[in-house]
Amino acid sequence: MRDYSPLQLYRRNYILSIIRSIYALYGFEPLETPALETRATLTGKYGQEGEQLIFNVLKSGNFLGGMAEAISPTEYGKLKALISDKGLRYDLTVPLMRYVAAHQHQICFPFRRYQVQPVWRADRPQKGRYREFLQCDADIIGSPSLLCEAEILKLIYDIGVQLGLQNFCIKINHRAVLSAITDPEKETLFCTIVDKLEKIGFQQVLTALQEANFNDTTIASLSLLQNFKGSNAERLIQLQAAIGHTDQGSKAIKTFTDILAQTHTLGLPDQVCAIEPTLARGLNYYTGLVMELTIANSLVGSLGGGGRYANLGNLFGATGLVGVGFSFGIDRLYDVMEGQDLFQSIPTYNTEVLLTNMEENRATQLLHLLRQLRVHGFKSELYPQQVKIKKQLTYAHKKNIPFVVISEKSTSVNHYYILKNMQTGVQNRYSWSELCDALRASLVATC
Repeated sequence: MRDYSPLQLYRRNYILSIIRSIYALYGFEPLETPALETRATLTGKYGQEGEQLIFNVLKSGNFLGGMAEAISPTEYGKLKALISDKGLRYDLTVPLMRYVAAHQHQICFPFRRYQVQPVWRADRPQKGRYREFLQCDADIIGSPSLLCEAEILKLIYDIGVQLGLQNFCIKINHRAVLSAITDPEKETLFCTIVDKLEKIGFQQVLTALQEANFNDTTIASLSLLQNFKGSNAERLIQLQAAIGHTDQGSKAIKTFTDILAQTHTLGLPDQVCAIEPTLARGLNYYTGLVMELTIANSLVGSLGGGGRYANLGNLFGATGLVGVGFSFGIDRLYDVMEGQDLFQSIPTYNTEVLLTNMEENRATQLLHLLRQLRVHGFKSELYPQQVKIKKQLTYAHKKNIPFVVISEKSTSVNHYYILKNMQTGVQNRYSWSELCDALRASLVATC
């Protein structure tokens, strides 16, 4: 959990403005949910490993009553249920489905919602992994059509382009690909282990599968998928040969074929979207297409992920309510954009003009001028003390304030003002009527 400096927030807000604008362009509506959810809402959706990362919040008052001594250290899970009935949200998808189920009779379906809020995970902090981080979700609830997946994929691409990301790729897979090569009763465990591939490497994944007693056929099939190469068309041929004879395999292949044709029509370049047969996405609730945004040769990990979920609504009493969505991780996006020097042209200031303060007994005139600058829409501040001009200009420089206005002392009716461009050092003298026009034109020229 971190503090954010003004510079970091300017940059984060830039990322958020791009994402929000494209979400709105695609017809998504905003939604917010509470930071706290009940344990009943949070548990049973993320898998065993995911649930261990939920921040549980203690009940109020004396809730133990001597029960803690009766529970052994190996049964801490039982104690957790006794002392906590709520927790910080782990993601935004489960709260979304809880909300939709509660308001399903008032919502117009398909429901296109976006949500920009922090989530919390009791994870071990490391590069690209934080305990508190901001997610930006876009989901379409209430339609099984693959057009929804196609739109989500194009949305991811548009955001990547607008942010200027270099060497990004959208990896896709279908849960049915992995279902086709494993025992249905062990599918969840299989996907959980395979999801660690990028983190621990393929050999350790194979070792973990062997330790979990997966049979040799499943392990050999996964090794075959891992070695698939070439374009999407070539990988579809390889998938057809490997799993096309199974119901799950043929379903996945048809889904890939249809979605790729639709994204091509929407303008998504074929080379940006890549079929990755071992992509798992470890969350329990995914049932169809899964997707991740990655950067080539980056150690940060995925910049976001998502997919289709068909059964999550059932857990909240909204039977048959399906959804598909994607979530951007803002903190990882920030790290990648910083590494690619993509923040160079982003304004890192809020104040547009500093009004200097150098002479005594002029507070009234300066405050009047400050008020007029703000009335005309200029983000302005007045240096509060009468000090030397050098110190005030240094202040403007450190704060990246692009323009400084120096009010000339005058005994005549006409007052004049010096407008100094802090970047070029050029300064010009204007009357009040000229100043506003000149300042506005100068600000436009610097954008």
